[in-house]
Amino acid sequence: MKNAIESGIKNIGENKVQEIQRKYELLNNNDLKWHMIGHLQSNKVKYIIDKVHLIHSLDRMSLAKELQKRAKKINRSVDALIQVNISEEESKFGLYGDEVIDFLEKILKFDNINVKGLMTMAPHVEDPEKVRYVFKQLKGLSKDIEKKGFENTEMKYLSMGMTNDYEVAIEEGSNMVRVGRAIFGERNY
Repeated sequence: MKNAIESGIKNIGENKVQEIQRKYELLNNNDLKWHMIGHLQSNKVKYIIDKVHLIHSLDRMSLAKELQKRAKKINRSVDALIQVNISEEESKFGLYGDEVIDFLEKILKFDNINVKGLMTMAPHVEDPEKVRYVFKQLKGLSKDIEKKGFENTEMKYLSMGMTNDYEVAIEEGSNMVRVGRAIFGERNY
């Protein structure tokens, strides 16, 4: 990771709270922007609320309430992406597409949360063309949300695409990809 940082990488995504905590302390670099890209349990928010630049996995009311409470306690706003399970896979987290606007309307009262966009993960397939529809649907949802003009909400980021399908995701509007496996190789947890 130090080689990547020395090469100019400034945004680092982690799937696990423990990894953010450990690397944040170890690297002690104020120029880095930490992204929580994995599923975030409400009881772990307190460990990263002061460290993360962007949370990619806001997917339920209990998490929104905890983010609001913890952010308010330290007098800051937290930027988040709403995780959307476009493919409606049972193995994935996230709101279904038809739940997102209702969810946004409910969290408008949380003035310490700024929604900065949407995130999704497509099913893992050999041919990325088979998941193009996922990225296309998320882009369409972001346009629908923009038209609503919600407070504390902008569709600045579409976090979609991973090492195996990022090219198709970019073609469909992604401006944030998660390609750690391509850079660092497989993880051993």
